Amino acid sequence: MDRIIVVGGGAAGMLAAVAAAQNGSAVLLLERNEKLGKKIYITGKGRCNLTNACEVGDFFEHIFVGREFSYSAVYGFNQEDLLALLAQGGLQTKTERGNRVFPVSDKASDVTKSLQVLLDRYGVNVRLNTKVERLLIRDGSVIGVETSQGEQLEGSDVILCCGGKSYPSTGSDGIGYRLAEDVGHKIRKTEPALVPLHSKEEWVHELAGLSLLNISATLWERNRKIDTQFGEMLFTHQGVSGPVVLTLSCLAGDFREAYLSIDLKPALDEKTLDARILRDFGERKNRDFQNSLDALVPKRLANAVISLSGIEPLKKVNQITIRERALLVDTIKNLRIPLSGKADYKEAVITNGGVDPKEVNPSTMESKLIRGLYFAGEMVNVHGYTGGFNLQLAFSMGHLAGRSAAEQ
Repeated sequence: MDRIIVVGGGAAGMLAAVAAAQNGSAVLLLERNEKLGKKIYITGKGRCNLTNACEVGDFFEHIFVGREFSYSAVYGFNQEDLLALLAQGGLQTKTERGNRVFPVSDKASDVTKSLQVLLDRYGVNVRLNTKVERLLIRDGSVIGVETSQGEQLEGSDVILCCGGKSYPSTGSDGIGYRLAEDVGHKIRKTEPALVPLHSKEEWVHELAGLSLLNISATLWERNRKIDTQFGEMLFTHQGVSGPVVLTLSCLAGDFREAYLSIDLKPALDEKTLDARILRDFGERKNRDFQNSLDALVPKRLANAVISLSGIEPLKKVNQITIRERALLVDTIKNLRIPLSGKADYKEAVITNGGVDPKEVNPSTMESKLIRGLYFAGEMVNVHGYTGGFNLQLAFSMGHLAGRSAAEQ
């Protein structure tokens, strides 16, 4: 049957289905869940950071795995193309700090609704609650799929958009990796990526819920500097999270002697910060040290800074020595958080690893091993940092796969 089957109704799958249908193909979209876009609903804390409005050339600086592989997909269907297409489905968007793009409504569901409008408009046949168990192959070409109910569905092309293993509550259990592996594809080792980091320090846990803006965080492993990120972080009941931490988590590997060094005042060098502290102390010279940091750090964080500085909390600020002030400056510029590990797939934004890009044609997303088989989205080992980059990758790869399959 001359029909394209898309497996997986997430961001990549819906775009693949729309693109294939736009190019005149009959399309059957199979989704294992009871609704489409289940993972989209929880992205961006329910607001859906659907892309990033940076220059296309700058976009690739935020891809940490498979950058060159992604060129054809992103240049062929970039951020402006995506927003124009979603606008056809009725979605209005806005751009916020860091070029992050969200629905004007702040509702992730509106992204899925706009895609649903497009699926309906172009006549895509959607079947929910349908799980694919294996691919049907004949003479090196895909000829369809078999569902968990034993039903065999014929198709001239199959596009796998099954996602990875992150957020398994949305149905992402890595089945796409097995489907690909069963027909001979190599699967690179998978692991949770863009995840919170854990710490055993009690003072860190006590700060759960506290968000810090405009800080810099440096990841250290065995006294070796790994990387530094600037932006926002969040304390949790198990450690730390937030954009800078999620990005650094992708580079973290050895937790035996790992820690984060947080600079709470990256805009001030040590000398300027010391002068600022002197000025604050001068205005509060009769106060105890424990009550003197309210203008310098968030109130909830002050106790930790005081404790880590080693300065007596009840000491009057006018009695604090130059040496003690240097300790305070060092604590503020180098707040050390020992790390013990990272979160699992339940909290991972993406899955690192997956189908080896070397076995996929980057110009079409077609398998180099099986004719008519295409891949898109998270199940391919191509990943970016937070800020809308991964969803754009999924949309771009899905669009390229759908268009390529339809043009065969």
